Amino acid sequence: QVQLVESGGDLVQAGGSLRLSCAASGSIFSINRMDWYRQVPGKQRQLVASITSGGGTNYADSVKGRFTISRDNAKNTVYLQMNDLKVEDTTVYYCYAQVALRVGGPWYGYWGQGTQVTVSS
Repeated sequence: QVQLVESGGDLVQAGGSLRLSCAASGSIFSINRMDWYRQVPGKQRQLVASITSGGGTNYADSVKGRFTISRDNAKNTVYLQMNDLKVEDTTVYYCYAQVALRVGGPWYGYWGQGTQVTVSS
């Protein structure tokens, strides 16, 4: 099995910065895409940022220029550097990874347990 463990969520003032980390472990052969999502209670989970195994990135319009996604393939870890945080960024952040468990195997999707980010005014 595969586990994703997030860390780095905290309480921060508006304009501040946080760095989220998500480490994948278990029976991993390779990881394709790694994403960060966030979900406000009562709403659908929203893609915040995505990064491919080759380093290609994609961002939600609401975070462009403020958030940066990166990954360390050797550590199976994805990061989200969040700068100039706003009150509306407050919510739970989840990481997601597409993982192959064997050579030529299918990609399976796994979620982390979530980490709370709270931005105060």
